[in-house]
Amino acid sequence: MEIEFPIEFLVYGTPVSLQAKRAKSREEWKARVTAASCAAIPSPHFASEDRLAITIFYLPDEPMQGDIDNIVKPILDALSRHIYIDDRQVERVVVQKFEPGNAFTFNQPTAKFTEALVADRPILYIRVSANPLEEVS
Repeated sequence: MEIEFPIEFLVYGTPVSLQAKRAKSREEWKARVTAASCAAIPSPHFASEDRLAITIFYLPDEPMQGDIDNIVKPILDALSRHIYIDDRQVERVVVQKFEPGNAFTFNQPTAKFTEALVADRPILYIRVSANPLEEVS
């Protein structure tokens, strides 16, 4: 079965950095991302061959330690061979953190992102789209 894009899902917990010292922690995090994405796609399904865009919004429970870019690669790896065949298909990645105390305004957030905004933190919102040129609001 084909995946219908866009897909959105939430991953609870603190993302693990590519630079994490324990490989087991990275693998457990990637497994958590893969498991969370399963609820958003049909089963069984074929991995997509489309050009893709990935949006990653991280809502930590406190100011983030480390760099936001270090959480991206483990997430992309967790979706590879599952959502898409290879992460070379990803043409656009939008990643942003929304730390407590910083004010943000969103124009027409999706229901899934709204769910993330009101959920307990830390939480990660992920959107995968087959339109690398789409605007994110």
